[in-house]
Amino acid sequence: MNSLRRFFLALVALAAFAVLPSVQAQTTTPTALPKALVLYDQNVGSQWEKLGFGYAIMLRNLLGHFDAQVDMVPVQQYTAGRIENYSATFYVGSEYDHQLPAAFMNDAVTTTKTVVWFKYNLWQLAWNPAYNFTAAKGITYNGLKGLSAQPSATDPNPPFFDTVKYKGLDFVKYYQYDAARNVVNADPDIGWVTISDAAKAQRIVPIASPRTNETLPYITRSGNFWYVADLPFSFIGPRDRYLVFSDLLHDMLGSTHTSYHKAMVRLEDVGAMVSVQAMKTLSDYLSSKAVPFSVAVIPHYVDPMGLYNGGVRQEVPMSQASNLRTALNYAKARGGEMVMHGFTHQYGNMKNPHTGVSGDDYEFWNIVDNTWFPEDSATWVTGRLNNGLTEMKAAGFTPIAWESPHYHASAITSRTTPQLFSRTYQRAVYFTADKPNFYASVAKDFSMGQFYPYAIVRDYYGQKVLPENLGNIEYDIHTIDPTSNYDYRPEDLILNAKYAKTIRDGVASFFFHPFWLEPELGTPGLADFQKTVDGITALGFTWVAPSKLRQTP
Repeated sequence: MNSLRRFFLALVALAAFAVLPSVQAQTTTPTALPKALVLYDQNVGSQWEKLGFGYAIMLRNLLGHFDAQVDMVPVQQYTAGRIENYSATFYVGSEYDHQLPAAFMNDAVTTTKTVVWFKYNLWQLAWNPAYNFTAAKGITYNGLKGLSAQPSATDPNPPFFDTVKYKGLDFVKYYQYDAARNVVNADPDIGWVTISDAAKAQRIVPIASPRTNETLPYITRSGNFWYVADLPFSFIGPRDRYLVFSDLLHDMLGSTHTSYHKAMVRLEDVGAMVSVQAMKTLSDYLSSKAVPFSVAVIPHYVDPMGLYNGGVRQEVPMSQASNLRTALNYAKARGGEMVMHGFTHQYGNMKNPHTGVSGDDYEFWNIVDNTWFPEDSATWVTGRLNNGLTEMKAAGFTPIAWESPHYHASAITSRTTPQLFSRTYQRAVYFTADKPNFYASVAKDFSMGQFYPYAIVRDYYGQKVLPENLGNIEYDIHTIDPTSNYDYRPEDLILNAKYAKTIRDGVASFFFHPFWLEPELGTPGLADFQKTVDGITALGFTWVAPSKLRQTP
């Protein structure tokens, strides 16, 4: 049995170290695609030099939902009047007291174009009388609010403003205190603003500190000027304030449309050793419910060290994988679409990091050393992708999308896949360099894990991305498989879907491993799969095949 892929928690991976009133809807949708400027902090020579760029990439990706034309520029390179060339400008304030150009601050106050300001450095604008910010915008900036005290053994979870209230739900910011290392994994700081002139400004979304019963503005609007009190790209998850921002981005861009909610399900890690009976059972159930679905196919099976074959290397191309072809033909006849999930879903003879067996390990990233493989190039990637496509097409299957093994691939792999696939179907990892250096003394690179609540027309790497945002059913079976020690049940996925539905075009998308139906595991796999599908349906989502998912209704 293949080891499990753990649920991708989607906390932003900072590779080098850890660190409700509603908006009135517009009546029309703009005919022109938005053009956006993303400004970010870049303190050259600092260990944080590329952090702002990483957040800018994540913002750029969300703007890709609207097929926006996006320019990303360090804020210190801003020149007077540039803001007028864009329908919206976003300033990603990621570095405390990074000195901003006077030209940008003057334009941010005087322009009639949309300006969205995140977290830090608003004080440079608001406290300088030259810009007349408070009088012009009706917003008073008071400072920062963070943890009320340093965490300790007696109080490991001191209160902070962590609960964003939106559409009747609490979106809670991630917090984890590592007592052994005395390290806080969280982003607790927010910008503290108040409304000084209600005729000019309004609190769009509040944020609360439940233990102290305090509430402050989280997203504030004054005409064309928006302030977001933190960076909603740090430590993201399926019930996080990241979703709130993802929804309000429609209003920031003036892009509205009829609300619609689609759902997708994918059968995962289907390779040569798949149980035909499990695939038939799942395909029959989905067909009986008229639920379109997809199958993530591993075309070429490799067990390089014979872990499951008595110590003898085993390699099974699709042409010899009779079980796989039978299972896929059965699924295809019942509406299943094929997704190519790597070529071998492992790398060479290496344990990367588990067993080296297809389905267990990473294929396009050295996860052991957190770096790219020596062969990493467009030519190498294209070769592997073409090998997989050749095997699948020869067996009569044409994949409609690509999915990176374990959702983790090198930047070069991600830039190359759009040349062979019109869409990807996954979460993704992004890097601040195509061949990042995570270990330099300064200017360390970053990697960011990102999931999407809706379809992305074009991301930073040029990929069209279909979302998977709910996670997958998991069981703690560490007595059978030591790497499988995590529980994630239907209730978790259905609750994630409830949060996804707060987004006006939010998608509820999950995946499921067919091996959970194998009797020897003793898990309620089929019943839980059915419960998940029924629960998402009951929320009002409409199931759709991945090839049919559109950006708008």
